[in-house]
Amino acid sequence: MSQQPYGQQPGYQQQPPQQQYAPPPQQQFQQNNFLCVTTNDIPGFRIDVVYGEVFGLTVRSRNAFSQMGAGLKSMFGGELKGMTKALMDSRNEVMQRMIQEALNRGANAIVGMRFDTSEMGDVWTEICAYGTAVSISRQG
Repeated sequence: MSQQPYGQQPGYQQQPPQQQYAPPPQQQFQQNNFLCVTTNDIPGFRIDVVYGEVFGLTVRSRNAFSQMGAGLKSMFGGELKGMTKALMDSRNEVMQRMIQEALNRGANAIVGMRFDTSEMGDVWTEICAYGTAVSISRQG
């Protein structure tokens, strides 16, 4: 009887990574029938193949003038629309990179997706989206 690695069910297949980094965001990527969820499973679907962790990453520098404007705006209250737009653009960019990396590996879904941000020095912000690339199929 062959032994399964710890934590793996019979029939489970883990594929080695095929590409370390996602291609530039200028490349078009295909999201037809691609599912990205924050949960670890998807009701009504089974996970057939686990391809491993995928991520999208960007590091942004802050514009000194927009920082000063944001500082003044924050004193009087209200939404910092320029900062909100920059954050939305960054999140969309890292999502596209993560999904492209998953597609490059042959996945049709990402489970356990999360965002992470961190400050690097006084002027840089790192934004990362990560999750587990998988192939899923409908149960039934």
